[in-house]
Amino acid sequence: MSFDHLLLDAKLMASLERMDHQRPTTIQESVLPLAMDQQDILASAPTGTGKTAAFLLPILQHLIDFPRRRPGPARALVLTPTRELAAQIHQYASHLAHLTELKIGIITGGQDYQPQLKQLAKNMDLLVATPGRLVEYIANESFSLEQVEILVIDEADRMLDMGFRETVKDIATAALKRQQTMLFSATLNSPGVEAFADALLDNPQRLEAKPPRRESGKIHQWMHLADDKDHKFALLCHWLNQEEVTRAIVFVKKRETVAELEGKLQSAGITAAFLRGDMEQRDRFRALSRLVKGEAKVLIATDVAARGIDVENISHVINFDMPRKADIYVHRIGRTGRAGAKGTAISLVEAHDIGVIPKIERFTDQNLKRRVIAELRPKHKEAKAPTKKKVKKKGAAKTKRKAKSKK
Repeated sequence: MSFDHLLLDAKLMASLERMDHQRPTTIQESVLPLAMDQQDILASAPTGTGKTAAFLLPILQHLIDFPRRRPGPARALVLTPTRELAAQIHQYASHLAHLTELKIGIITGGQDYQPQLKQLAKNMDLLVATPGRLVEYIANESFSLEQVEILVIDEADRMLDMGFRETVKDIATAALKRQQTMLFSATLNSPGVEAFADALLDNPQRLEAKPPRRESGKIHQWMHLADDKDHKFALLCHWLNQEEVTRAIVFVKKRETVAELEGKLQSAGITAAFLRGDMEQRDRFRALSRLVKGEAKVLIATDVAARGIDVENISHVINFDMPRKADIYVHRIGRTGRAGAKGTAISLVEAHDIGVIPKIERFTDQNLKRRVIAELRPKHKEAKAPTKKKVKKKGAAKTKRKAKSKK
């Protein structure tokens, strides 16, 4: 399938060509024909699979096909959990629509209230927003949902993790005239996401397209067994000192670990920037800017702090601490291997982390190769993943004893 088959407007096709988008990704092939037909969509789409274009192209085509007669508030709304992700979607939408006359706005937290208020007062076609800040404007009657025809909820699983369930439901309920709703999540195998989708979507097309080898094979994944924290740090330094590591994100579990690890890397002669969930927005931008400008080739981050960041040309993602859940692992490694480039994801696994490895392998349908560095060979064998013990029911045990006594 090619973009030509979708009968997109010539201006959108020209934008795709300018952005060097030659053919749709797997998720785009699945979503675009149905979304262009204005069907509700429930799709599993991890970071880095091209899902942004999968919902933006149908929105922009709809706005071009059915132009508004008079100025007014947004006719399409994209909700996303973080301001960084909102900024990326807004930028991407602006690139796609740069040859059109469509007006695209953005509303997020962490920005001055008044300039955004002035933006909302102007004519707008598409609005990208974070739920928390948007409901403030709705409550103050500074923004109306009356003309929203298409609603997109991006990274729904993260939206739920951040406590936006009721806020998003309220927004969707207030958009009375909406004709189409699209929900995207890294995984659909969660009762929370399923219930959320049931409340918001109308007879949706469920899409869980797995990327073919040409896409999924772009990220090389493996793991190293680590005996303890010191051994794990030595493994980390080994990889960060390799020439092929040009720009890396190192994930840790706790924000307390971030500054500690940054200090240890500085002592080892490795310059690193860091992100924590409690940082001010200007400090977040400064840290990301250091990575982008090459002032630091390593960014240390927690999962909460890294939500929504999308830095190009990440050569390596290193799991210094393993995530609790398999879908978080997928979100992490999706930071590399983007836009057709190859990437590498390395996991440093201590004995207490081993339980999540089978879950990750089942979730990704891919075995994590075990690798060893000769001078940093682990002293201990790989621990066995814990298995659930079968609990015998009391009644069953009683019946068994009675049967024995009868014999």
